[in-house]
Amino acid sequence: MPVCAFLFPGQGSQYVGMGKALAEAFPVAREVFEELDETLKQPLSKLMMEGPEDELTLTQNTQPALMAHSIAVIRVLEKEANLDLTKIIKCSAGHSLGEYSALCTAGVFNFATTASLLRLRGDAMQNSLPKGTGGMAALLGSDMAQAKIICDQSSKVDSMVAVANDNGAGQVVISGHLDAIDRAIALASEMGIRRAIKLAVSAPFHSPLMQPAAQKMQEALSNTSIQPLKFPVIANVTAKPYQDTKEIEKLLVQQVTAPVRWAETMQLMIDQDVEIFFEIGAGKVLSNLMRRTARDRQVYSIGEPEDIDQFVNVFSR
Repeated sequence: MPVCAFLFPGQGSQYVGMGKALAEAFPVAREVFEELDETLKQPLSKLMMEGPEDELTLTQNTQPALMAHSIAVIRVLEKEANLDLTKIIKCSAGHSLGEYSALCTAGVFNFATTASLLRLRGDAMQNSLPKGTGGMAALLGSDMAQAKIICDQSSKVDSMVAVANDNGAGQVVISGHLDAIDRAIALASEMGIRRAIKLAVSAPFHSPLMQPAAQKMQEALSNTSIQPLKFPVIANVTAKPYQDTKEIEKLLVQQVTAPVRWAETMQLMIDQDVEIFFEIGAGKVLSNLMRRTARDRQVYSIGEPEDIDQFVNVFSR
């Protein structure tokens, strides 16, 4: 059996229509979306499938929606391939909110708990800073050393910017106050960075400005049942596998304000001789990053009914 890893997407992978074909094709997927709506007391699945886009992209909606799409795929894979996924996954990782999808798949949280935590996380992150005062930008063609210099030189006492995501393949995302972001973009141009662009997000995620959200997650997680992992999940904060349930609580709190160390996470999976990577859920952001990072490995995106056969074929060889 091939050595495989699962990747779970984060914010930015959402789109109107997500989950619709899965729900139409597979009853087990419909059950996931029905449980999502019941848990959150909101017809979120209708918003996923029909829009409007501006409501779907609200952080408090996007986070549980992306997780639900991923878990719907997981449930379909389990049923259609008739495999115990926990026995074939060498390791897994999720980008930002995707880490919750990975932990749900690994049995750490049940689905309803995961949806509730992500609704709280989305609300808390959105409200940590007044609207219109914070944001994020992508530095394309930058390495971490350059990004850190740009952030250090663009920050002031009352206006800061910091590295938020190291996505590898020359892509670093920065996060902070909007005026500091503007200074960073100008400095990046002066330093010869290929491109620096503001992202369509409403808050400075994965920066110290998210500390109020981290405190709320601390309160929520301290009152949440955390079960042992059924397979390894690599933490965003450390780029290493979680060791125990206490570490899960601690690092999920830190994750709100700390950078996502995705480049290191991908390299760790490659070093562990993973042969095949499956991005589970909406979009192809993580699979495209992995293809550029590990050109000699097989990478698949599994998010629609027609993708299910790719997975089944790999394990029926």
